[in-house]
Parts: sequence; C-alpha cells; structure tokens
Amino acid sequence: MGHPPDRCPTVAEAADATRRLVSRFPRTARLRRIGTSRQGRPLEMLSVGHGPRHVLVVARPHPDEPVGGATALALAERVARGDVPSPATDPAVVTWDVVLCLDPDGAALSEGIEEATGGPAPTLARYYRAAFRPVAEEQPEWAPIASRQLPESQALFDVIDEHRPFLQCSLHNVDAGGSWVQLTRGLPGLAAPFQTSAHEAGIPVQHGTYDALYWENPCPGVYVLPPPDSTARLAAGSENIGRSTWCAPQRYGGVTAIVEVPMWATDLADDLTPHQGAADVLRGLSALVREDGRRVTALLGKARGFLPPAGDSAPLRVLEWMADDLYDLVADSWGPLARQAAEATGPGDPRQLTAARVAALDVVARRQPLRAAGLLLRLLDEAADPAAPDLHRELAGLFTTWCAEFERALRLRPVPVRRQVEHQARTVVAAAEAALAEAA
Repeated sequence: MGHPPDRCPTVAEAADATRRLVSRFPRTARLRRIGTSRQGRPLEMLSVGHGPRHVLVVARPHPDEPVGGATALALAERVARGDVPSPATDPAVVTWDVVLCLDPDGAALSEGIEEATGGPAPTLARYYRAAFRPVAEEQPEWAPIASRQLPESQALFDVIDEHRPFLQCSLHNVDAGGSWVQLTRGLPGLAAPFQTSAHEAGIPVQHGTYDALYWENPCPGVYVLPPPDSTARLAAGSENIGRSTWCAPQRYGGVTAIVEVPMWATDLADDLTPHQGAADVLRGLSALVREDGRRVTALLGKARGFLPPAGDSAPLRVLEWMADDLYDLVADSWGPLARQAAEATGPGDPRQLTAARVAALDVVARRQPLRAAGLLLRLLDEAADPAAPDLHRELAGLFTTWCAEFERALRLRPVPVRRQVEHQARTVVAAAEAALAEAA
C-alpha cells in the first residue's frame, strides 16, 4: 500500500495527489465533480477501475477526522497499480469510487489539524485547538436524520443512486480509544481480517463504544445496526437513522461499513477484565461531563456579548448546541448502564461492565468539554474585546489541565498515521472482499 507520510494530507494536498494519480493511470482512473458545498467548494470523486460492481469510499465525512484523505489515496493507488491480486481490488471486476472530502467547508475550519495529529510529537492540546466538528444537522452523513438536506448529502445520495454500490465505506477517526467497525448489516467474513489487521498495526480493538452503545456486537470490535423496530437501542437523536447516507445503499442490497481508527490509543480499549466499581465510575463520569461542560458554558456566557452572532459563526453554533443540552444528554445516556452495573452480582453476570467499556465512556466524558474549550479558545483568540484575554487565560488553564488528565487517565499513546492508514485500508479491502463473496 506504499508508505503514507507521517501526517495526513490536507484537502488541497489530497486533490493534488489525486490529479497526479489520474495522470499516471489515465486508462484506469478519472476524476469528476459530483457537487458543490454550501460555500461553493467542489465535491470531487475519483473513480478507479471499470468493473460493473462498485465500492463507494467516503473520506473526511467529519472534518476533525483527517485520516480518510490518506486512506483514500492509499486505496486508490492500490487498485490503480493492481499490485495485490484480489477480486475486490481487480479494476476489471470492481470500480472504486472515492469521494475525496465530503465536508470541505468543515475541513476549512479545521485548518492545521493534519500537523496537529501527525509528525513526531502529536498532542491532544494541538488537536483540540485545531479541530472543528459541525452541529449534527450540518454534518452531511447525519443531516438527513434531522430532516435537513444539505447539498453535500444530496451529492452522496445521487452517487449511491447512480452506482448502487454493494459496499460503502465511511472513513473515520476517533480521537482516543481503539478501532472498531459499525455495519448496517452483518458481514461475517470481516471479523477475522479486521482483528488480524488491528493486531499487526499495534492498534487495540475497541470492546464497547459509545457510538453503538446498544447495537448488536457479534464479534470483538464489530457492531451491527439494530433492526428498524429497535429504536430504543439507538442513541438519542438517531431514531431516524434510516434516513442517513449510511443506510442509502440498502435500497440496492448494499451494506455500509463505518471504519474507525484511533489517533491516540489506549490499551484499556480491549481490556475485558470485569470492572468492579463500574457503577461508581459511571456516576463520576456523568458528573465530570456535566461539571466541565458547565464551566465552559459559564465562560461562553461571559463572552457572548462580544462574540459574533451564532448565525454567522459555525464554531459558535457548535458551542451553543453543546451548551443547550448535549452534556446532559451524554451523561443521562449512561444511567441504564450504571444501574445495570450496580445490580450485577459478580463474575459471569452479563450486566457487569468490562474495563474496556468503562474506558470507552471515559473518553467521551473527557472529549466533550475539550471540544468546546478548543472552539471557545479559538473565538477568544480572534476577539478584540478587553475582557477576552482574562477569559482566555482562565479557559486555557482548564484546557491544559483537562488534556493532561485525559492522557494520564487513559494512558494514551499516539498512533502513527502510517499505522492508522494501513489498518483502515486493510479493513476496507477486507470488507469489500467479504461483501463481494456474500453477493456472489
């Protein structure tokens, strides 16, 4: 798969690399514009191969998750070169359609994130200062759930309707934890190669994840969307997940794999030791996310008078959305798990939570206030009001402390970009092989 650089490419760098690839393989690869973002940026798709079956790869669906650009290039190079024989990567059998960046507007607001997460010494502090993730209704994959149709979402729906992919792969990073895959239906052939790849890359497999808290979990690190009538097992706000771009390939018998790889790993992610104090820890994490969230919100309240209107500032819309009820929503979602853990009678009781599952929730509790603090620090950096420096100083102190506590509590270690890309690309190819074999 080549040797990816020590950092992820920017959107512009990925576009330049794609044009070079097309010039090297003009008979196999082609590039076209599939749409235009809300702010007028091009949405481009690279197609490699001429096979009758299609795999759709979606890079940078979240702008604060940069690995997809690097993985997309690695996959395209592999298929164009034909250097690893496999029916799934045979350009005469399968055409690979690669959306280079689904949210270029959001990526423009995550400027510097590639440097923050790559190189010899990536740090959480640099990452959260650069990271931007829009509110749910402005995320192209997720907006249709909130009954909002973005041009980016429509472009993806149009490609799905045009090519009817048997597999769609959405390329995601998680800031901290292990690696996992979410599927819209089961793919039994994926489990073994996914776990082997994670092991070879030195990345823990995530046992338990907030993103799929009550989904089916047929094997380690693989989570399958519950049946449509199981809405109680979906996270709040995702009850209409069937409207998302993830589920669109189901119209044509296709399956979607959301492939998550961590920028920072914790070995707690695959620690299956029963957690003896899980109920108390979850109650503490609920208090942590509420309290730290309120501290950021209080500083936001002091700054509102001199910040731009939320309608004019995507980062401020995120802060207001988080301040409204997000911290409470996250904390409240753990109530059933805490009660379940408190009722567990001992080893072997399925209600007992593992260290891995508790660690996954620990990541979420610490992540939310840090995301908000990073955004507010950025807004305070740009503010000219005399009150801004004192607010910035107070928030920066909290931010620095929280980053250090996050790294210490989860024993985080950075995962080299090369390893992230190797594992994500192998997982995508394995998913394609499994889905193609299933359809045969």
